Amino acid sequence: MEACVCGGSLSTLVNGSPTEEVSVGRGLKQGDPLAPSMFLIAAEGLRLLMSRALEMNLFKGLHLGGEGSPISLLQFADDTLIIGEATIQNLWCLKAILRCFELISGMKINFHKSCVVNIHSGADFTNLAASFLHCKVGQLPFKHLSLPLGANPRKLSTWKPMLDGLRKRLSSWKHKHLSIGGASDLN
Repeated sequence: MEACVCGGSLSTLVNGSPTEEVSVGRGLKQGDPLAPSMFLIAAEGLRLLMSRALEMNLFKGLHLGGEGSPISLLQFADDTLIIGEATIQNLWCLKAILRCFELISGMKINFHKSCVVNIHSGADFTNLAASFLHCKVGQLPFKHLSLPLGANPRKLSTWKPMLDGLRKRLSSWKHKHLSIGGASDLN
């Protein structure tokens, strides 16, 4: 993928005539219209690596009860959750998958922004995993895509920050975009 973006050359049309070719050497920049598509292709590569590891029983996802499939990978845009059993084999497999992903895609994983969160394992294993993967230890509850994961969903305090933000946003919309009748319906 890196070769597709960083290699090659391009020219532009000026008044219908092509300019001299220029070598492309820097890759994609933030805001480049190709960036989201290229990232989705790379994210699909990570998904395929994880799928293959699961098929070969090299990585074991987490069963949430019942006889359904285990959960191992959740992706949305540039957010990724990798979920698995707390085993040394999973750590080695995950490290290999992430390294392969970096080598194949040309992208670097920011381990300083990554963390290991203990769900059913002890603190010793969590610390070992964080050290092994060169990331930090996170704690439940944590926010993922603005949702509180690991918090008690039955408590109002879990949802209060989100509800307050929603009220604030609705209040600003009420004054800017709604008729007097529409705004009174929100009260």
